[in-house]
Amino acid sequence: MTTPSSNPPGSVPRHIAIIMDGNGRWARSKGLERLSGHERGAEAVRDCVKGCRELGVEYLTLYAFSTENWQRPKSEVMGLMALLERFVTKELAELNAQGVRVEAIGHITDLPESTQKALRHAIETTAQNNKLTLVLALSYSSRVEIVDAIQEIAREVQAGKLDPSAIDAELLSRHLYTRAYPDPDLLIRTSGEMRLSNFLLWQLSYTEFYITPTLWPDFRKEELLQAVRDFGKRQRRFGGI
Repeated sequence: MTTPSSNPPGSVPRHIAIIMDGNGRWARSKGLERLSGHERGAEAVRDCVKGCRELGVEYLTLYAFSTENWQRPKSEVMGLMALLERFVTKELAELNAQGVRVEAIGHITDLPESTQKALRHAIETTAQNNKLTLVLALSYSSRVEIVDAIQEIAREVQAGKLDPSAIDAELLSRHLYTRAYPDPDLLIRTSGEMRLSNFLLWQLSYTEFYITPTLWPDFRKEELLQAVRDFGKRQRRFGGI
């Protein structure tokens, strides 16, 4: 967790988080299968990564697959896993060329072994890149993340390694999956929905929100730029005057 600081007018967020919503509705509006929406959504990911790289954004976290998504039909889940494998494999050379480091948060071991293998390869191949860190939230639940952190802290207390009086917000943050990243400055949610959907609940405490009715498959660099311009006009007070 980083200490909040007000950004000068027109500034670019250091960390953007995105809830990529609307793939199914996009496909339905076109009379297509839901997986077609996810495939088109992968194009939006490609465009957004490129846009963040060009803007100088340091971190981009994408809510790619939640723990709740496992409840979807098996055919859709397996299609999503295959799509993720194809994306990280097909895009790896370009991501590497752009200096993008790929990382992941969540219960990654829940993913199929072939998906884990492709993901590990992308993470290892891009580990030394430093232009943009692309964080994929996979099999991710913010509530589970917080519970995991609390359990880890409890084990440290039980082992006598930690005094309970030392537990504070900063310490909890250091036990989250996102401990290596600054908190998001800007959250973008597509499809017009007005909820967090169990995404980065702790980390978004002082984040600016940008909600757009655009469905994720239609989200492109131009709208990313609009969101960043909107962010640049805001005065972030963090509870102050």
